Amino acid sequence: MNTSFSVALKYGLYVTISLIAFFLILRLFNLHENPWLRLFNGAFMSAGIYFAIKHYKSKTQNDFSYINGAKTAIVTGFIATIVFTIFMAIYMFHVDTAFTEKLLGSNFVDYEVGANILLFIIFIEGLASSVVLALAFMQIFKKSHNIPQNT
Repeated sequence: MNTSFSVALKYGLYVTISLIAFFLILRLFNLHENPWLRLFNGAFMSAGIYFAIKHYKSKTQNDFSYINGAKTAIVTGFIATIVFTIFMAIYMFHVDTAFTEKLLGSNFVDYEVGANILLFIIFIEGLASSVVLALAFMQIFKKSHNIPQNT
């Protein structure tokens, strides 16, 4: 199996598990309807992408390249996003169907697309944050080609 993909799959599933656990803990304390607590999802995604790049760099050492590190990070985020979106779809359509109406309130009532809009938002947020975090963290992990200067 490709090293980059195996690292991305491993850490993508770790991120997914942490996102699902966080959501279920919020559900346990009846805080899952507060949309502001979704900001903490970014912390889980950040940690997962950071450690995926770090692990991949330690595995490949001298063969590490910017492109492969960024690819590992983006695939990690995409895997986590896709699996978490599937979990949320199952939750919204089968477990707690009133969750969507509580969260959206009177928005999108006329269009009958409430749960679909929420799933789309979760999906786009995850993909966008994956790309941004991958590019940001690769600035830390990339090889520097700067020429040291004697001053």
